[in-house]
Amino acid sequence: MKALISVTDKTGIADFALGLEKFGYEIVSTGGTLKVLLDAGVKAISIDELTGFPEMLDGRVKTLHPKVHGGILHIRANETHVATVKEHGIDPIDMVVVNLYDFEGTLKSGKPHDEIVENIDIGGPSMIRSAAKNYKDVAVVTDPKDYAEILERLSNKTLDEAYKRKLAYKAFSLTGYYDAMIGRYFAGLENETFPERTAIGLLKESSLRYGENPHQNAAVYEDAMTTSLMTGMTQLHGKELSFNNLNDLNTALELASEFEEPAVAVIKHATPCAAAIGSTIYEAFVRAYEADKMSIFGGIVAMNKEMDAETATAMDEIFLEIVAAPSYSEQALEILKKKKNLRILVINFNNKKSALDVKFTSGKVLIQETDNLNYEKLETVTTTAPTKAQLDDMKFAMIVCKHVKSNAIVMAKDGATVAISGGQTSRIWALQNAIRNNPDKDFTGCSLASDAFFPFDDCVTLSAEHGIAAIMQPGGAGRDQDSIDACNKSGIAMVFTGTRHFKH
Repeated sequence: MKALISVTDKTGIADFALGLEKFGYEIVSTGGTLKVLLDAGVKAISIDELTGFPEMLDGRVKTLHPKVHGGILHIRANETHVATVKEHGIDPIDMVVVNLYDFEGTLKSGKPHDEIVENIDIGGPSMIRSAAKNYKDVAVVTDPKDYAEILERLSNKTLDEAYKRKLAYKAFSLTGYYDAMIGRYFAGLENETFPERTAIGLLKESSLRYGENPHQNAAVYEDAMTTSLMTGMTQLHGKELSFNNLNDLNTALELASEFEEPAVAVIKHATPCAAAIGSTIYEAFVRAYEADKMSIFGGIVAMNKEMDAETATAMDEIFLEIVAAPSYSEQALEILKKKKNLRILVINFNNKKSALDVKFTSGKVLIQETDNLNYEKLETVTTTAPTKAQLDDMKFAMIVCKHVKSNAIVMAKDGATVAISGGQTSRIWALQNAIRNNPDKDFTGCSLASDAFFPFDDCVTLSAEHGIAAIMQPGGAGRDQDSIDACNKSGIAMVFTGTRHFKH
């Protein structure tokens, strides 16, 4: 029996090869792997001894040879196959142990293009695919974590077809992921956001306790080709993150990262329930808390500046699922860690949010660019122009509105939300809910943002009844003039953005 071993990740490979030798395997190896094996006392032979052909082109060609692929691919139960390989002096290869050049690591390290290209493995994927295709006769081993089980199965004679099929599945998953990374890299070089064919390539980070509900299994995967707000996230304290935690956290981070000044976003059920900016992170938190003292219970708080002791103390009596910040003072951590289950996360806000928004539906995948604001098209359409403070509040409200499920309405004043309502099938219902759910709020002088146009003047009429001073909306409705006229009648400033912000 022969085992061909050629690995980039050499973790445990020497012990594994020595174990294979005990079960009668002759070891064939290449380059640096061969040296490691020989140094460990493995009686390995070089690939050129097997092929009768030297490694060449700086290692680009070494295993791309009929004596390798013929030895792997021939079907042992096929008499013609057996006769053919015998005629050409090709020995069977019964196990292929291969992992690939570190393309991912080379890419992340910022190496130049030519070096990245040299780390595209050719021979490795070819051998893996050959062995996986012929899994009934060949064991393909691509994961060092499988070495111990394989040796155990050799010992108890359970390295059977079913297990080799499982190894084949892992092998094809690896090559698919590897090729996906390479394809996306080259697509990026050509500025192809939406290529005709694409593969995303996701790396499993961990299994989750469950999904949105306890009866749903779930896992979290990492997109290795994207550096985003959750990349490099560190958990300092608390229970493991759940499916819902991660989903909510994404919204919290995306919203908090929209601001340069100290900002706090409070998220519940994947939608903002409060947000505020301030001169300090403490001020921002207090103002966000004051905006909705009820919904914050059991929510997620993300802030874009360091958590200090004052802020930690302010949230000490509030039940929260997660706090996320770029850093924490020692005193803040001491205060927060008194809560056993509170998840404390460190986030790198220098990372940008993902460039693409991907949604999986039943049988289809929807991919779009992420939603970004464009203030260059702002147009005051009413007789009354907004003050600078009102314009700032409208911009702030629209940023928050962008992260609220449509139809969405956000009211704000002095850089803090006053009321938020989303997920309604009617825009007037969204506004009515915002008012109804905040009976103790005084909306006088507030600025309002709507994620889409007003189809009628009813939202303006209701806004005027409650003292709203300024409204920002995309415009573009057939009856825009009705809303403009209603604003002029009530002395409300209205600004058109020309940009809709639906979020589904």
